[in-house]
Amino acid sequence: MLRVGIGYDCHPLVPERKLILGGVYIPFDKGLSGHSDADVVAHAIIDALCGAADLGDIGTQFPPENPEYENISSLTLLSKIAEQISSKEFKIVNIDVTIIAQRPKLSPLTSEMRKQISHSLNIKPSQITVKATTTNGLGFIGRGEGIAAQSIALIHREG
Repeated sequence: MLRVGIGYDCHPLVPERKLILGGVYIPFDKGLSGHSDADVVAHAIIDALCGAADLGDIGTQFPPENPEYENISSLTLLSKIAEQISSKEFKIVNIDVTIIAQRPKLSPLTSEMRKQISHSLNIKPSQITVKATTTNGLGFIGRGEGIAAQSIALIHREG
C-alpha cells in the first residue's frame, strides 16, 4: 500500500532569533518566530508524513500550548514522527520539500539539510530532496517578512 501526504508551514521572520531550516543553523539577521525552533522545513515534512500515515497534523502531535515543546529542535519532533510511522509498519519511500524564501540564499545549504533530515528519519539522504526558491519579491515572503516550506511524502507498507 502506498500513501501520500502533503505539508505546508510558514512563520514570520523576527529579530533576535536564530534561523534554523532543515535542522541547519543559518547565519542571518533574523530568525523564525514560533513555539519550537520554528523550522518550517521540518514542520512541512512532519505534516506531510502525518497526512500520509493518518496521524493528524503537527499541532495534534505536538500542541503548541504544551511547554515540553517550547524551543525544542524540530528534528527531535521529526524523529518522534518517524517512530510512529515505523510502529504502523510504514516505510518512508521519499520526501520532497521546497523552501520559499527571498533571503538568505539557501541552495548551498540544502545538502547539509538533507543529511540532518535523513539522520532524524533514519533514511538515506538520497530519499530526500530539498530545494529553495524565491517569490521574485512578491507577497510577505518577497518583502522578507517570513519563510515558508511545502513538502510531499510517499510512504509504503506491504499488504
